[in-house]
Amino acid sequence: MDYQQTVNYLYDRLPAFQKSGSAALKKDLRNIIAFCDHLGNPQNNFKTIHVAGTNGKGSSSHMIASVLQEAGYKTGLYTSPHLKDFRERFKVNGLMCPEEYVIQFIERHKEFIEELKPSFFEVTVALAFQLFSDEKVDAAVIEVGLGGRLDSTNIIIPVLSLITNIGYDHTDILGDTLEQIAFEKGGIIKPGVPVVISEFQEETAKVFKKLADEKDSGIYFSQDLIKVEETNEGTPNYLVSVLASGNKWTQKCGLEGNYQSKNFSGVLASLEILKKEGHFQISDWNIQNGIEKVILNTGLKGRWQKLNDHPLVICDTGHNTEAFEYTRKKLLTYKKGDLHIILGFSKDKDWGKVLRILPQKAHYYFSGFDSPRSADPESIIKYAKINSIFNNIGGGYQDVNSALEKVLSIAGAEDLIFIGGSTYLVAEINIL
Repeated sequence: MDYQQTVNYLYDRLPAFQKSGSAALKKDLRNIIAFCDHLGNPQNNFKTIHVAGTNGKGSSSHMIASVLQEAGYKTGLYTSPHLKDFRERFKVNGLMCPEEYVIQFIERHKEFIEELKPSFFEVTVALAFQLFSDEKVDAAVIEVGLGGRLDSTNIIIPVLSLITNIGYDHTDILGDTLEQIAFEKGGIIKPGVPVVISEFQEETAKVFKKLADEKDSGIYFSQDLIKVEETNEGTPNYLVSVLASGNKWTQKCGLEGNYQSKNFSGVLASLEILKKEGHFQISDWNIQNGIEKVILNTGLKGRWQKLNDHPLVICDTGHNTEAFEYTRKKLLTYKKGDLHIILGFSKDKDWGKVLRILPQKAHYYFSGFDSPRSADPESIIKYAKINSIFNNIGGGYQDVNSALEKVLSIAGAEDLIFIGGSTYLVAEINIL
């Protein structure tokens, strides 16, 4: 098989969340344990940092990896889902896994895969662990796919766990209360391994404290170690950080979006603990450069990313109510021209709730994407009209590029076009 045939094999033969939703999930860790046993447990050959959370886990993972790279450590980074290329999931020092490695891994273990019948995600986790072991990385940042307790990544024993925040997402799988969701995310807390919580939430803090106490793990809430405030310098990606030691500096964050301040707080707290525990030697200069150059160092895409200047086109992969609370605030700060908002959702998301928090003074367009999980844009429009949510609805489109082409043809040079609602929608933007 060539590379594309190999990727097609993975998508066609294995259950994938992108296609099947919760039906693709396994309810235990037996498959990934068996797969890694088959490989010789490569996940035990390097230090890991494990990152979970409803929002911010991808951005936080990339920031930590970027700082470790700046500190001179050969760093693996495993994240999901990918936007453009399957190999985005597996990076070493910011470089994607070679196509030939993917081909050889699948060919070498195809017979075992056929026998085990793992999910798509389980295969990607095993591939990541083997790649990082073969590359002899000093450390790997491992992002949880979904939840934590039963996520395939949860067979690692990390040197630190980071939980970014807890919100209402995947409630059909993780539970419909913040406490239930926190219990699932908190499943990554390991005996004796420190855990950092980026965002303090009363409902979830007690859950995390209980789990940490039961496992004799030190627990740190980032607000107790780090203070992060946006400056009034007129540039939203500048933050002021005050560490517990009293050090204070103005930090340029390579990722925009006002929600990044909480991610940044958790990342800084995590780095402080990693230094304190003696796992890595990281200077303040490494931290400042790593945070500022996160996109350059890791190739992260889709986080409040600018795609065009006139009109301004922005995309963001945030896809739940909590993420859109921040998106709404950010959009409302734009005063130069009109707002045009292109949205597409997975049908298992609570998109009705998202619609109700978005700005009224905007032109709305709805799009589908290439997945059985895509919500029908006409159904969204019908819902919005029946409930009188928006005054200006520009129509529905089967794909995001058709929607964007239309909006670009009518938008003024000073207008802002925002595209979001689903990672899978953003992934299909041609100019990304």
